[in-house]
Amino acid sequence: MAKYNFTEELLSLKNPLNYFALQLTSNEADANDLLQETMLKAINYKDKFKANTNLKAWAYTIMKNTFINNYRRAVKANTIIDQTEDLYYLNAAKPSDENAPESVFSHQEIQKKVSELEDEYKIPFMMHFRGFKYKEIADELNLPIGTVKSRIFLARQKLMETLKDYV
Repeated sequence: MAKYNFTEELLSLKNPLNYFALQLTSNEADANDLLQETMLKAINYKDKFKANTNLKAWAYTIMKNTFINNYRRAVKANTIIDQTEDLYYLNAAKPSDENAPESVFSHQEIQKKVSELEDEYKIPFMMHFRGFKYKEIADELNLPIGTVKSRIFLARQKLMETLKDYV
């Protein structure tokens, strides 16, 4: 009988795990992150896996628990603790001062600096800012994904340099 290869067996589950991750997250980028985190945890804890048991079920459980823990962590990060005697937990966003005069001025200045960027940096940066994924930007601009990431990074660097007061 051939020696059991944990890593090969785990890698053979990549496609079904990726499908499960997509079902949980409903987002390809988040699904890829969840898959990667699951694979890493499975490899790190392979000594906890008992031979001749169901590796697929074990990996699915790791993924489900990782997803739940990440979700709880995100909710907890958005929870505000009331400092009253009863200590109620409130899920409320911080009040926004979007219409305050100083924020309008700041917004206008930032927009001006963004518009001063060269098109090769400004266009990918603005697409990413509007929610496009790197792959979508690369496809739209007919550029390699590495070039898109680099240009967005360089745009951020240039903006941080010119907007030092806001960083």
